[in-house]
Amino acid sequence: MFVMTNVLRGGTYIAATVDELRRHSAADRAAGIVSQRALFPRRGRIELGPRGLVLTDWSDTGDLTLSREAIISLRRQFTALYGRLLGGLLNAGKPLILQTTTAGEIYILINCRQISEFADNRRWAAAITAWQES
Repeated sequence: MFVMTNVLRGGTYIAATVDELRRHSAADRAAGIVSQRALFPRRGRIELGPRGLVLTDWSDTGDLTLSREAIISLRRQFTALYGRLLGGLLNAGKPLILQTTTAGEIYILINCRQISEFADNRRWAAAITAWQES
């Protein structure tokens, strides 16, 4: 596992690629109403530092490290692939969606609180944008 020094921001994440979200059955989506973990199979630590955005334990081969250039776009929104009710009422549960050159489009929930469905994605979006511009 890669351990980053000089971490600007750190937390835990659950994530899925667009392809993973598209493959979910109706039963999977129903389970996702109870817990987002049913829809997001990838999980680990997320760290933002001078050298990149790192999602630990991304796959069987290890961490996903994204450079500034590897992140083509960043947005927070509900889509047909992932929409929520409770967290969405306060705009706090919108997934962070990154379009990347290395992993395609990925949906991430950072420091997600299961009961309230709130996540820290708004703060992370601002931090990643500032990091990209630095």
